[in-house]
Amino acid sequence: MAKIYGLLLLVMALWGINLSALAILVQHIDPITLTAVRIFTAGVAVLVITKTIGIFRFPTKTEWKTIGLITVFNVVLHHSFLAIGLTKTAGVNAGIILGAAPLVTMVLSVLFLHYRVSNIRVIGFLLGFVGILITSIAGTDGIAAVSTGDLFIFLCMIAQAISFILIGRLTPSFDPRLLTGYMLVIGSVFIFVASIAVEKNVSQVTRLLEPKLGFAFLFSALCATAFGHMVYNFAIRKVGPAETTIFVNLNTLFAILGAAVILKEPIMKNHFIGLVFIITGVFLGSGSLEHLLRKRHQQKRIHFEK
Repeated sequence: MAKIYGLLLLVMALWGINLSALAILVQHIDPITLTAVRIFTAGVAVLVITKTIGIFRFPTKTEWKTIGLITVFNVVLHHSFLAIGLTKTAGVNAGIILGAAPLVTMVLSVLFLHYRVSNIRVIGFLLGFVGILITSIAGTDGIAAVSTGDLFIFLCMIAQAISFILIGRLTPSFDPRLLTGYMLVIGSVFIFVASIAVEKNVSQVTRLLEPKLGFAFLFSALCATAFGHMVYNFAIRKVGPAETTIFVNLNTLFAILGAAVILKEPIMKNHFIGLVFIITGVFLGSGSLEHLLRKRHQQKRIHFEK
């Protein structure tokens, strides 16, 4: 369990920094076209990895249907809405909306997976969201006016939350890491078709040959998307959608650090206050506190029996 949590922490760092990388890339390449190429590159990389480690196989007919459904929500809708939303709304708005993802996933887990969430974990989810709220409005401008971009970010968050529930219901015989490769490749095809219809300038991807943009793209595609989603989807199967999603709160922390280092944006006092809430929320919501309490109780019982 500790190993999985450690990997999730690394993934959150990669995803947080990835926002800065995407902020640079979308200034030079249209968002949907960029998303299609990035997702396809990541998907191919994942399938190569699964072949190398010996877990690659073709899905059954039933599995294809589930994979297709997950792909629609996790890749096509989520990444498309995110890319479009980031070009139409302020970062503070996006941060607050995306910060609600753990709460939404928890509610969906209870409704559709009959998942039981303890009071301690509910408090953790709420504290994490408060931390996101404090951190996101730390800027001098506060919350920007509501825009159409906010709607896209909201739909992006809902689509991803639904996909997490679907992944949790996928047959145990199908490795979630292999699922990641299939859904990224399939989803990228649909996004690419959309990019041709909407943006109509595929040739702009040649800008990725520039050293700075190429490095940012490879980091985003291989490290954040390929590796990140492999680990994240694997964790959903191992520890559950609700516990895994609580780590998303750390995205904001690492996004702020990445923006400060890469984009030279300032860090405010409220960022540190929000950090306390976020870390506390992750500690409670992930079940770490409950695990420590159970371990302590078992040690006391063993000592008492002796």
